[in-house]
Amino acid sequence: MASAAEQLAANLNFAAFSKAEDLKKRIWFTLGALLVYRLGTYVPMPGIDPQALAQAFQQQSTGILGLFNMFSGGAVGRLAIFALGIMPYISASIIIQLMTSVIPSLETLKKEGEQGRKVINQYTRYGTVLLATVQAYGIAAGLQSASNIVTNPGTFFIISSVITLVGGTMFLMWLGEQITARGIGNGISLIIFAGIAANLPAAIAQLLELGRTGALSTAIILLVIVVVVACIAGVVFFERAQRKLLIQYPKRQVGNRMFQGDTSHLPLKLNTAGVIPPIFASSLLLLPVTVANFSDTSNLPGWATAIIASLGHGQPLYMILYAAMIAFFAFFYTAIVFNPKDTADNLKKHGGFIPGIRPGERTADYIDYVLTRITVVGAIYLVVICLLPEILISAAGIPFYLGGTSLLIVVSVTMDTVAQIQGHLLAHQYEGLVKKAKLRGGRRGVR
Repeated sequence: MASAAEQLAANLNFAAFSKAEDLKKRIWFTLGALLVYRLGTYVPMPGIDPQALAQAFQQQSTGILGLFNMFSGGAVGRLAIFALGIMPYISASIIIQLMTSVIPSLETLKKEGEQGRKVINQYTRYGTVLLATVQAYGIAAGLQSASNIVTNPGTFFIISSVITLVGGTMFLMWLGEQITARGIGNGISLIIFAGIAANLPAAIAQLLELGRTGALSTAIILLVIVVVVACIAGVVFFERAQRKLLIQYPKRQVGNRMFQGDTSHLPLKLNTAGVIPPIFASSLLLLPVTVANFSDTSNLPGWATAIIASLGHGQPLYMILYAAMIAFFAFFYTAIVFNPKDTADNLKKHGGFIPGIRPGERTADYIDYVLTRITVVGAIYLVVICLLPEILISAAGIPFYLGGTSLLIVVSVTMDTVAQIQGHLLAHQYEGLVKKAKLRGGRRGVR
């Protein structure tokens, strides 16, 4: 049976969209907020020499700075006020989720519903300020130690840079929350999406320019197009894939009436961890190379230099570690965000059960067993999606923005946003039907 969203997608028309005034306001608000974000990525920090910065950044564009520059929409390369982007907030959110699993007081807050969620969100904001401050100080100190980048080095530059960068991150966090509440889609995800999507046209143009100058053959360009299309199709298929567990509810009696037992499904996503595993794996793998590029490696022993060299893009050790870390974080983050015991307890509390499985601990074990099996498939999917473009990047020298992580984020966020738009349209159509039914009922009453 087709889902409500699929039924709506088959019947969508411009007339239905034109009547949904609230939806149009949400879309315009989202576009306006993303425009503000994009303008902010071009506002430079004070006290920076742009030419010296461009030369220094070009040497580090394949390291972790290049990854952060992709997520920030080029703000890192320009050292704009949004150079830190939204990554400190994402890191703080993940740290709070980890602490929720090990600290009983936070776990209790998580179970308190809306009030507990507000307190946890406040802790996340405090963590964001702390992480952003540390990262901003590191950036300011690193820029000051580099030659010719800072025009007037000193304490005032450090303080002003930290205030500017932390303020930019906090503004983006607030902007993301406003998009989530008053716009369409997840605000934080859309900000990352906007940063990546803004640079995709330049990456495609660079790819075509390489083909025009003969640096890339036509066969390689066609192969890149085929791989990108295949990756997009794979992301769409696997992100929509679910394992639905049948849930039954027993018969219940209300007064003298007996109500038939109901059935529903518990959907388990194939990729519960989302885009977090490749982001974390890329960040951790590129960190040693970036630190080494900023440091003097002449005094390092030979084995250390060999390891750093083998961690570059396209190297066999990099590929193996990248795949292993993606698989590890897929299982690790899934275990954090989904607790089979809590799900089993909620089912038992509401009288639901899985046919053939005893409620309580046996249900939790069964859900954990199914979740582990589908996470294996999800981890393999993430590894394949992320490694195929990496192989092309290393073999053919295609732009860094066409990597698997960027494609995964762009396609996943697009799907989630379209699903929310369909949900709003469905709700609008339902409200229209209810109003018509009430109007007809009122007319009949008058007659």
